[in-house]
Amino acid sequence: MKASRKARRPASPLNKRAPDATRAKLLVAAGRMFAERGYHATTVRDICFRAGANVALVNYYFGGKQGLYTAVLHQLMARSPHLEEMRGALDQDAPPEDTLRAVIKARLHGLCPGVLADEKSRILMHELAQPTPALTRVINDISRPLYERMLALVGGIIGRRPHDEKTRLCVHSVMGQMIVYALARPFLVRLWPELKMTPAQLDRIAGHIADFSLAYLGQAGNRKAAAKTGVSTKTGVSK
Repeated sequence: MKASRKARRPASPLNKRAPDATRAKLLVAAGRMFAERGYHATTVRDICFRAGANVALVNYYFGGKQGLYTAVLHQLMARSPHLEEMRGALDQDAPPEDTLRAVIKARLHGLCPGVLADEKSRILMHELAQPTPALTRVINDISRPLYERMLALVGGIIGRRPHDEKTRLCVHSVMGQMIVYALARPFLVRLWPELKMTPAQLDRIAGHIADFSLAYLGQAGNRKAAAKTGVSTKTGVSK
């Protein structure tokens, strides 16, 4: 009897076992409701009503509302098609400048309109307004490895260590140019009605971000090299 009870303990929020049909329905319903209302304004009862499931199943599968929310965030982030494209770009054997261009292009392609992309964007907007502990866990699982690789890539271009403050500032500047199209799209389309976020337009935007970023990164790298050799980047002569 004890063994039977032990086997029925609530599953981990990020359980890797084969998905149960009801568990999948709860994830779909929760994703839509969290996107509509945010974490704090959504109740377990409302999610279960939409999913046609018993309220007790949220505890069984996810250990509670926060576990369900964490699983939704993790699934939305992990299923983003641009993640694999970015990993592939970072894995390629190419000059670092070409790799950065490929990474930017892959990230921008992830902004093509779609149900999952819109749902993730709306949930992240709620997170910015009212942060939850779930985001930290998902960032550490999914985003941090890519962030570390970006630090190494950009650090190599400008000749600095990955965790150098200058390297972080440069990576954040590149990221910021991409994030504005993801999170500020409702504002941008009103300021720029021609912004349709089509694949062709996103390619042009990615090219601009890459050109803009590499222009500065090249100068930063030259300044770093000049500081080591004592040669002025303006005059080309020794100081």
